[in-house]
Amino acid sequence: MSDSLDLSPLSQKDLICTSLLPVADIERIYAVARQLKAGRDVHTRVLANKRLAMIFEKDSLRTRFTFDIGMNDLGGSVSFMDHRDARIGSRESVKDIAKNLERWVHGIVARTFKHKVLEDLAAAAGIPVINGLSDHVHPCQALADFFTLVEKWDTLRGRTVTFVGDGNNTCHALIHTAVKLGVHIRVCSPEGYEPNSRVVNEAMRAAQETGAEVQILNDPKQAADGADAIYTDVWASMGQEDEIEERNGIFAAYQVDEELMSLAKPGALFMHCLPAHRGKEVSQQVMDGPRSIVYDIAENRLHVQKAILALLIR
Repeated sequence: MSDSLDLSPLSQKDLICTSLLPVADIERIYAVARQLKAGRDVHTRVLANKRLAMIFEKDSLRTRFTFDIGMNDLGGSVSFMDHRDARIGSRESVKDIAKNLERWVHGIVARTFKHKVLEDLAAAAGIPVINGLSDHVHPCQALADFFTLVEKWDTLRGRTVTFVGDGNNTCHALIHTAVKLGVHIRVCSPEGYEPNSRVVNEAMRAAQETGAEVQILNDPKQAADGADAIYTDVWASMGQEDEIEERNGIFAAYQVDEELMSLAKPGALFMHCLPAHRGKEVSQQVMDGPRSIVYDIAENRLHVQKAILALLIR
């Protein structure tokens, strides 16, 4: 492995949504992630003397640990601010937070409820802002998902990934990223829980350039038929706790179990962004079975996010 990394800037200052990333930027992220994964102990000074601020309104395991560890692996440091008790902008304006932080640190990772908060942070800050999850999209998750599939399949173009469940932020990020990479994406949700129509329409336009297909379905069996991978997520996201009981009933027929997996291609992979609820959106047999790549994806959150940090922070 070469010790040199191509860290010339991406076309975007921030990472807010993969819909804004050209394919070339995604490929650059993946190329650097591969190098960093292969030589974890080599590139330890890439971000020496650089500081990252992390501001989280929501709980986190993977996003918080992987950005924290990743920044330290690259020689930088992290300051964490827990904003769960007072959302960003409640005590000080979003603009003032951004203008203060840009004087102290070299990048911001924010995990917010409202997507607009991230957009406002990015607009006000002269330093990179990275979306660690919002109510609209979860771009770092989707980038790690497809990076993992590249490792498994070598090539993505023409493959079919089926998402079964709520048309939520993870689903939106998968749609945006799939069409950029030429992957056919099927989303299967109960009626009334489909992904945002604006996301779907935007993805369909992008898909015309890559040959990808976007299908929105309500029948899990139809969606699973011949898929290369089946993906699911929790039925109630953070902030929807009061809907859990109702959603458990509505989504009961959308569990990814062995029967549903049997409709996919032989050797089809199972994916989940975690945390998972065995016996709800996924059966224990599938979650812990040989086709599950959920922990490979979780590991790759670290490597992909290290690449994002290395390419954005100056």
